[in-house]
Amino acid sequence: MLVLGIDPGTAIMGYGVVDMTHGRLTPIFYGSILTDKDMLPEMRLKKIYDELCELIEHFHLDYMSIEKLYFNHNQTTAIPVAQARGVALLAAANHGLPVLEFTPMQIKMSVVGTGSATKEQVIYMVRNLLDIKEKIKPDDTADALAAAICGLNTAMTRSWQEGAR
Repeated sequence: MLVLGIDPGTAIMGYGVVDMTHGRLTPIFYGSILTDKDMLPEMRLKKIYDELCELIEHFHLDYMSIEKLYFNHNQTTAIPVAQARGVALLAAANHGLPVLEFTPMQIKMSVVGTGSATKEQVIYMVRNLLDIKEKIKPDDTADALAAAICGLNTAMTRSWQEGAR
């Protein structure tokens, strides 16, 4: 099963394609879509959409797993991040790609085992679960890989439950 994890953002949108075969997680492709702060907002969103479409078209994905919006501190970024998230959802919809959505707490719980995990704990577990030796930069990429792992865990559980019926 192949899942595209997304950590939504306008300046930086992290992505990670992760495979799970026979219970083994394998990172396939990961990185970030970067947009320049001087770009017009509509051009930033277009760049995000176009690059996500390329990823979706290149890989034969089973799901997109995306973080739900949660703003505790910096509420000034809420609208641009929501717009970027909307563009990601549109890209998935236009390609018939089912979407799984998770709160940050659900993603942390799935990857670390506690919903109150720190960013460092999430990065540490992502690197260990995916056997990635190098540092994952930026942090948005690690968050996207965590979203993919969470999506895979959920999708595999659903498949197993449906198969048991």
